[in-house]
Amino acid sequence: MSNEHNMRRVTAIRNGTVIDHIPHGQAMRVLEMLNINKATSVPVSMVMNVPSKKMGTKDIIKVEDRELTQSELNRLALVAPEAQVAIIRAYSVAEKLTIELGDEVTNVVRCTFSNCITTNPREPLAHRLKVVSREPMALRCHYCGRPQDLEELIRNLL
Repeated sequence: MSNEHNMRRVTAIRNGTVIDHIPHGQAMRVLEMLNINKATSVPVSMVMNVPSKKMGTKDIIKVEDRELTQSELNRLALVAPEAQVAIIRAYSVAEKLTIELGDEVTNVVRCTFSNCITTNPREPLAHRLKVVSREPMALRCHYCGRPQDLEELIRNLL
């Protein structure tokens, strides 16, 4: 039984990105936020509800031949602020990237309120959302003060 518990569920990748410690059930959101879909041409592995000592259960995503950008890390912070990201090169961890969710998210997503001043092309303002709560994630627009729905924000990525 212990060998089965420690068994690797997904094979190692030569080059790419591993996103570990995604809150359970959030892997699909992460894929959507990273614009990884059926049109993606590189292999993607996703494991959901994996046992974790730290989290109880977690999700893991491996994307071959793709390294996340800082912009993508900023997006990831909205749904998995505690996730750990490793860049893999030649089957070894070359870099560990940190996800930082500050008190404000700037130019990552647009406010979901259609009448917000940020939607007016004549008012070129930065898209600023304040982090009201981290658990559960709650964001509010800096300008109009409207609370933001996470599902809608995924559709409003910049």
